[in-house]
Amino acid sequence: MVDHPNDPHLPPAKMHVVLPGSPVVARIQASDSCMRGKSASFVRHIAVDLTGTPLEGTFLAGQSFGVIPPGLDPNGRPHKVRLYSIASPCYGEDGFGRVISTTCKRTVEEGPDQYDPARGDGHPLLLGVCSNFLCDQSVGAAVSVSGPNGKRFVLPVDHDAHDYFFFATGTGIAPFRGMMHELLVGPPEGSPWRTGWKGPCRRTIHLIMGTPYTTDLLYDGWFRDLAKAHPNFHYHTIVSREALPQPGHGPHVHHYFEARLDSFRGLLTNPSTLLYLCGLTGMQVGLFHVLAKEGLGDGYLTVHEELSGVAPAVWTPEQIKRRVRPTHRCMLEVY
Repeated sequence: MVDHPNDPHLPPAKMHVVLPGSPVVARIQASDSCMRGKSASFVRHIAVDLTGTPLEGTFLAGQSFGVIPPGLDPNGRPHKVRLYSIASPCYGEDGFGRVISTTCKRTVEEGPDQYDPARGDGHPLLLGVCSNFLCDQSVGAAVSVSGPNGKRFVLPVDHDAHDYFFFATGTGIAPFRGMMHELLVGPPEGSPWRTGWKGPCRRTIHLIMGTPYTTDLLYDGWFRDLAKAHPNFHYHTIVSREALPQPGHGPHVHHYFEARLDSFRGLLTNPSTLLYLCGLTGMQVGLFHVLAKEGLGDGYLTVHEELSGVAPAVWTPEQIKRRVRPTHRCMLEVY
């Protein structure tokens, strides 16, 4: 990928200070629901105390850390590491980089082919091994952790050199909690990071969050308070499975984005604007399609030559997944 003058200057990110094969023991410092209300989903904000380990102060917002659940898999082997996005700023929940956090959703599914009468085991309930282990732990419990992981999905060194669009679905909001803390709140008094903080970012920031139901909005109160306190921060919520409050409001992130493209166009054509996408792959496909159709992909997308003669309006989701790539101004973490 070719570097361009408007590409962000990213800070050096520490990687693999602790490997999954030799994890360190950390302690659960807090575990609280971060839902807006009662929901069919269960998502917890979990803080992990790294005090006394080599991981203290090593994480940047946007990176991830590994959790190795105890026990053996069905083949009798130790469970593999699972990665979780950091939901805290680089100075941690405590201001000293000793306590990091994540946004963990319990994985609860039914087994496949549940309607096949030939199956003898019915449709068993499948619980995600690591997500449920992590959500089950009480304050003070020991967990085996590794990391950091990832070096591209981070904020630029100079926060005021760019404008921002952040797009999230579900627990994809996790890294943006930490990033907004760094952009707008800053380290607490007494933190070693406080002396290097230049104050709240003065550039325009949009955070667009999509969920199935209103009750699935994570950290919603905190983001709303942040938007009230900082006029340059705009918080948008899109709820896909409830009645639309007005025409054109949804139902998904890319639909909302497209419906309001006229108000976003000036910011998108600004060569210093950065895009961050975290969540479901479908959001990436939809947003990339909108940008390409509207002629706004320059600076954010690289299109394979196979699609050079094909109108973006007729691109298929598979073509977008395989033949359209983000540039350095478009940060991507999807699953």
